[in-house]
Amino acid sequence: MTYSQQEPNDFLKQYIGCFWWLDNDSSENLNYTILPDGFFDVIVRFDNYNYQSTELTGLYTKEVKVLILPNHQLFGIQFKLPAAEYVFYESIAPLLNSEKKLPDTFLNLNSFDFSENSDTTDRLSSIISQEVNKENNLDDRKLHLFKLLSQTKGNERVSFYIDKLFWSGRQINRYFNKMFGLSLKSYCNILRFSASFKDLKRGDLMSNQNYYDRSHFNKEIKKYSNNTPKSLSNNQNDRFLQISIIPNM
Repeated sequence: MTYSQQEPNDFLKQYIGCFWWLDNDSSENLNYTILPDGFFDVIVRFDNYNYQSTELTGLYTKEVKVLILPNHQLFGIQFKLPAAEYVFYESIAPLLNSEKKLPDTFLNLNSFDFSENSDTTDRLSSIISQEVNKENNLDDRKLHLFKLLSQTKGNERVSFYIDKLFWSGRQINRYFNKMFGLSLKSYCNILRFSASFKDLKRGDLMSNQNYYDRSHFNKEIKKYSNNTPKSLSNNQNDRFLQISIIPNM
């Protein structure tokens, strides 16, 4: 398996986590488990570099099993939450723990040459930047909330974000449920869960994230991965893709 990723330009960093590419250049099926990480993705599927389809995922609150056939490739855009409103202009709440097929012409993804990934991501970045600027209706309060969530990795009580924004908890939760399909607290828990991947990669079975105690940590890991911290840390056969791709420290 060949995996690579590329960071977005500075303007798009508040909307995109990364562009990624996965190529099963082996003769065997690859089986992976994808864990909740607080992002949603556009995924382009190829068979021997021939375009097949484009899908949009929602947020995930549980693990997802993925099978990649021999000589199949995936190109993905890992989107942050603000992109739902300012790139797609629609709620992704109906896609919670699921995905939907997009038109083949979405972002012209069916016409790009993915053997030249750097050029492709530059062109995509330009198209996505135009989408963000098209409506000119950015809400600074929302963007500040997303920035705080990224900085704290969800390791604060909901009251912390409410106090920083002067935005009521009821209004925030109404917005989160309408746009993303879950509450702010649930999203914070997912961010904290995904922030523990690096700790688990290096064998820390307690994590440096803000859990009450080891029992609480174990319970939360089990809730979102259906596995124990030890299983994630061992990562047998590199089955947990997000943990496998973290550089060794």
